[in-house]
Amino acid sequence: MTLQTPQPPPSALRAVLAALDSEDALRQPAAAALRHPAGPLLPAHPLAVHVLDGPRPELSAARRTGWRFLIKDGAEVVAAAAEVVQGAEGHTFSHFTAGPYLDSTVRALRQAWQLAQTSRARQLPRLLTFPGQYATALWLHAPDAGPGADLLIPLAPAPLGVTAHRAYPAADLLPVLARAPLGRPLLLGSS
Repeated sequence: MTLQTPQPPPSALRAVLAALDSEDALRQPAAAALRHPAGPLLPAHPLAVHVLDGPRPELSAARRTGWRFLIKDGAEVVAAAAEVVQGAEGHTFSHFTAGPYLDSTVRALRQAWQLAQTSRARQLPRLLTFPGQYATALWLHAPDAGPGADLLIPLAPAPLGVTAHRAYPAADLLPVLARAPLGRPLLLGSS
């Protein structure tokens, strides 16, 4: 497959660059890794963020909510990403994010590039979140082959019953997620 890197809208890129220059934005707790860079901070690996929820999720029902950019400090991706959302007048910076999904996203992108070496189909990488299951996957969308050819690579941590970093046909993984019990966030002091 050919992995075709998406081109974000110019307003999304401008919003991220403005956030990287904003002292207020860099004060967010998730931006701690960005406060003392060794080199220039640059947005990289833009991924359109799609959300899919509902009792019977189907990829055609996924709605795009914005863009996520991994942040590079010089040549290396650091432990932070920037999210922008689309508004009436273009994209605006939403927040920085940190945590295990960032390293997992980099790993899934490497897997996608390896998969690209063995197939001729064109794939567009996207980020797909499942809020009810507290799950996120790299979605390899095949625009020329139809939804049956789409692959999902769940990011770690994955919900119970789902193996992180395994490429699933979307038609196989979506029913598993639909049957999975809804996730609940852990609250401090709860058991």
